[in-house]
Amino acid sequence: MPSENKYTIGIDFGTESVRAVLVNVSTGALIASSVYQYAHGVISKFLPDSDIELDPDWALQHPQDYLTGLKRTIPKIMKESQVDPDDVIGIGIDFTGSTVLPTTDDGTPLALLDEYRTDPHAWPKLWKHHAAQEKANQITQLASDRFEPFLDRYGGRINAEWFFPKVWEIYDESSSVYNAADRIIEAADWIVWQLTGVETRNLCAAGYKALWSKQEGFPLETFFSSMDEGLTNVVDAKMRRDISPLGQQAGELTEEAAKWMKLKPGTPVATGILDGHAAVPAATVAEPGKMALILGTSFVHMLLSKKEFRVPGICGMVEDGIIPGLIGYEAGQAGGGDHFSWFIKNAVPYEYYQEARKRKISLFRLMEEKAALLAPAESGLVALDWWNGNRSILADGDLNGLVLGYTLATKPEEIYRALLEATTFGTRKIFETFIASGVPIDEIIVTGGEPLKNRLLLNILANVTRMEIKIADFPYPSALGASIYAAVAAGENRGGYASVPEASKKMAHLSKKTIAPNNNDKKTYNRLYSEYTLLHDYFGYGHNNAMKRLKNARTTILEKKHR
Repeated sequence: MPSENKYTIGIDFGTESVRAVLVNVSTGALIASSVYQYAHGVISKFLPDSDIELDPDWALQHPQDYLTGLKRTIPKIMKESQVDPDDVIGIGIDFTGSTVLPTTDDGTPLALLDEYRTDPHAWPKLWKHHAAQEKANQITQLASDRFEPFLDRYGGRINAEWFFPKVWEIYDESSSVYNAADRIIEAADWIVWQLTGVETRNLCAAGYKALWSKQEGFPLETFFSSMDEGLTNVVDAKMRRDISPLGQQAGELTEEAAKWMKLKPGTPVATGILDGHAAVPAATVAEPGKMALILGTSFVHMLLSKKEFRVPGICGMVEDGIIPGLIGYEAGQAGGGDHFSWFIKNAVPYEYYQEARKRKISLFRLMEEKAALLAPAESGLVALDWWNGNRSILADGDLNGLVLGYTLATKPEEIYRALLEATTFGTRKIFETFIASGVPIDEIIVTGGEPLKNRLLLNILANVTRMEIKIADFPYPSALGASIYAAVAAGENRGGYASVPEASKKMAHLSKKTIAPNNNDKKTYNRLYSEYTLLHDYFGYGHNNAMKRLKNARTTILEKKHR
């Protein structure tokens, strides 16, 4: 039985910031938290401290931001809580993925070396780096032509956000970086390496992002040689074949890392995990039939099953990928909270800003209030939610957004509501694909960041999916999930748990509030969803490739300007 005076730390590395939490192991209570905004944010225009301009669809990060985040957040929560470091029994890490960085054999990122800092390929490529879309398309085609068995596990398509498209992009466009890289590694594993001095490869990222499976391992060398002869030995030359299970101790905190964070050397550090996947047990989802819907900058949809089902367009089906002993299914939407943020930053008139300022509320709150006064279909608009491409079920980063039905009378709040509705329509499309493929969804539990605060979004989601929405009761779900895996890695002897489901049952909780669908709105949303589906299939399945032609034209012009 866990002691009431034992704690774990969960560290969640996100798109814009790192969030750290100190959690009571016996209850899951949040003792202290801290957030550090990355000094360099998402690098999409120029490389840091240079005039080197990036091409469209690039998204990089600065590795020093990761370490600074550790040094700022952990000492803060330890000081605030006054918890004795001896009572911290484990540390868990989660990270957005696939976030890929090339390093030397001692783990030094090439981006921090003078010789390579001016080469964009030396920098960590964030999950939403979509410049490798063509490589993803080529991998999909090669796998299809060769009848590779792994392709079915990923819904029939490889995504530009994953590991090997980015690795191939490095190889093809910067041989100097590829040759200099002794390792190409997921950022989650890199952080664990920095904390413990032990290089590991976590099962979650390997399975969902790097084409690995428990039965087959990585694809054969003959597949990589079909990509390019020089990539034949990419796994053995740049990676590792030993894969670390979730909830396992990867190593212990080194003296140096302990000094950074004001913790005790020797503290167990759990195997890394992807951020959305970490949030699943934090949402009380540790058994089949429950859908964990993680609302963040992008949306992630997670399901568990005892059996394997082939689901088109999903992001992965991985045994032990979330909960040991179960098949974990992942799908997602590449635009979520950042889609709504784009609108607030770029499409709201100044008089709305003035109104929000006068009322001392955020623009988000103002737009939610105004949009909530509208009835479904009142705007006459329907939108596609592809501002950042489509992750599931089309797995195509070259698709982009659409709003249909504009008139001279259209108001900002009507557009905003259409974007909220489009996002829930995309979620319903994913749900229906799972169910049609044999994977049941009996319950929806939402968790996540800022979008979770949008009551209107949750109401629309209930009405569109026609299901009651339950809400996880923790402000930093991925960080809590990392804490849960840390408690399992620490083990019962130290005051932790024997399994992830056991830890989830004690440390994760649901809010008493739920959101039920409105029967009247459901009927209207069924009609709107039919219109969404027509547009989804028309543009998504190649009946009209105008989106891609326009994107190619834009890319060509921008590349000429950059030269």
